[in-house]
Amino acid sequence: MIPIYEPDLSQLEEDYLLDAFRSGWISSKGDYLAQFENSFARWVKTRYALATCNGTTALHLALLALGSKSGDEVILPALTPIATANAVTFTGATPVFVDSDAASWTVAPDDIEKHITKRTRGIIAVHLYGRPARMNRILPLSQKYGLWVVEDAAEAHGARVLGRPVGSIGTIGTFSFFGNRILTTGEGGIVTTNDDDLAELISRYRGQGVSPTVTYWHDLLGYNYRMTNLTAAIGLAQLERVHEILAAKQRLSRWYTERLASLPEIELARPQDWADDICWMFSALVSRRDEVRAKLSEAGIDTRPFFFPVYKMPIYHDPTLHLPITENLSKRGIHLPSSPRLKEEQVDYICDTLIKIVHKTKPVRISPTIRPQKISEKVKTLLRADS
Repeated sequence: MIPIYEPDLSQLEEDYLLDAFRSGWISSKGDYLAQFENSFARWVKTRYALATCNGTTALHLALLALGSKSGDEVILPALTPIATANAVTFTGATPVFVDSDAASWTVAPDDIEKHITKRTRGIIAVHLYGRPARMNRILPLSQKYGLWVVEDAAEAHGARVLGRPVGSIGTIGTFSFFGNRILTTGEGGIVTTNDDDLAELISRYRGQGVSPTVTYWHDLLGYNYRMTNLTAAIGLAQLERVHEILAAKQRLSRWYTERLASLPEIELARPQDWADDICWMFSALVSRRDEVRAKLSEAGIDTRPFFFPVYKMPIYHDPTLHLPITENLSKRGIHLPSSPRLKEEQVDYICDTLIKIVHKTKPVRISPTIRPQKISEKVKTLLRADS
């Protein structure tokens, strides 16, 4: 089986991890933590980077520092890891789900504006599957309505918007270092910001609300969301190899694109002139996605589907909500094996197999840009047949 993902770990990660282990500094203090945070801040081009135990806690800390609370509304895309919505709910605020953009597959700025109310306090822009959200339109919206913006860059290390690294554009950025992320520490996360006050609040919330001046004095309800020195040692090694890892990811994207982009049965996200994507997962849209996945599995190729719309989940279920582009992407989206360690001959095999499978499924292509009120009777018939 060709796995969906394998982390790219080298001798350097092992050396740093063993060095941290032998130093005795194995918990939430140590030289590797400070080096990792400082190096990550320089790489993302922010003043601060505060490491956490995972990406969900990074999001929670960001929202806590921004004052998210009961009665507030936070706008976010419906096509996102559920952690994004959960972090909003942890603070007592209400997540408001909006549709995706048909070209980039990330949150649609026009739909964001339609959902802004007097209770809206902020926007979470998710850089989904390595593709940046349209920050050059989201930021002016946030300024127009006086909203903060959190960039959820869990899946987009190294992506850029108009030359600026994701995680440095909004009020706060958050990243995940889970085992299948572009940079990994096994588990881990980080919060980035240029705001002095927010950075201090995040640091205090992360460490049980302890006073910055008085030992063992806690004047804030905090959490134990800290990263360990052992974890940071792996992160520092990954960061020192980031250009090598990103180059492998971009090479992988090129191999797939060269083989699949011209095929009418397979739809890829369209490149955007304002964005520099990074291939976290190489993704495509196909008809009869679950059937295609089953046949790829039989051929020894592991895949993943796109996320479900969050409002379809039991804890967020809203039977009145219908976001057509989100639902189309969720129904048709497939991730192909995307490890930076993948070889070109493996990509050849994956693409050859996929092409044979989709040719036999006789797919009906329905563009995700079509809105229900604009669908002709002929297309409605095709849609019913495809479902």
